[in-house]
Amino acid sequence: MKKKIFTLVIALVATVTTFAQQIAVVSNGSTDIYATLAEAIAGADPGSVVYLPGGGFTIADDVKITKKLTIIGIGHNAQSDNVDGRTLIAGNLFFDSNSDGSAVMGCYINGNVNIGTAETAVNRILVKYCNLNAVIANNVNCNETVINQNYIRSESSFSGSSATFTNNICKTIWDLDNGTISYNIVFGSHSISYEGSKAIRRCDNDVINGNVIMDTSDPHDGNNCQVSYNMSRTGWGNNFINVVDDSWANVFEYYSGLNPSSNFHFKDGYKSYESVCGIYGGTGFSDGALPPVPYIKLKNIPDKTDASGMLHISIAVKASE
Repeated sequence: MKKKIFTLVIALVATVTTFAQQIAVVSNGSTDIYATLAEAIAGADPGSVVYLPGGGFTIADDVKITKKLTIIGIGHNAQSDNVDGRTLIAGNLFFDSNSDGSAVMGCYINGNVNIGTAETAVNRILVKYCNLNAVIANNVNCNETVINQNYIRSESSFSGSSATFTNNICKTIWDLDNGTISYNIVFGSHSISYEGSKAIRRCDNDVINGNVIMDTSDPHDGNNCQVSYNMSRTGWGNNFINVVDDSWANVFEYYSGLNPSSNFHFKDGYKSYESVCGIYGGTGFSDGALPPVPYIKLKNIPDKTDASGMLHISIAVKASE
């Protein structure tokens, strides 16, 4: 089910043109082409990079990642010049034993990214530039998880493990300990009948700063956290920024509800806070950030051939940083 080709450049061109729905797996200068995501995961050597073009890829729950892999799509909101559109993974990803150091970037994932199991901790997983349902760490000893610049549609939970959770738009965060929760927009809350609703629930010993808490419930019920410069309606923590009763449409430049097409830069009345809270706070977010795959920067395709019957096409390709 795979065929060898000689260079990464050829493989990436093939995924955009002739092999529009095929997957390039790159390892040690060699590139293999696979037809399905499951085959790519099974056939890849540890340390490989799996490049997914635009289009849809289905994966079953019995497919587990048990080696270090980096999975890179062209984006969950692909640029218009990426004619194949976004990269969609239908299903869940499971980073299981021996997958330490793996990553997934630039994908729209219908399901969850699952890290470790109840019996096995997995460390140093990176989730970046994705639109996904949730991140679920299943073991208290999962360490050095990094969640950055994602749109997370449902509640993420961490089983008491540590993580760096920054510059995301997310629903709620649950049970993240000894980590960092900074510069996120948290738009929902988790409700327990006897404890009420919280946007950030049971997160202990964390640095929690620079977040925008949109839900009107109490933001947090954890212990021993350093809480500062958060924007909310409740005056939470040190140096808080209280929105009081102002509409979120008056806070953000273009607010069309919580979706990736909204513009979450602050309007003039709140512009001075943009460097200290929200997804543009700190140094971890860029509007132009893309997963590290080549994309079309410039193209010129004439409508007609020249006098000799030649059609002169100019295309400039740039690799995202």
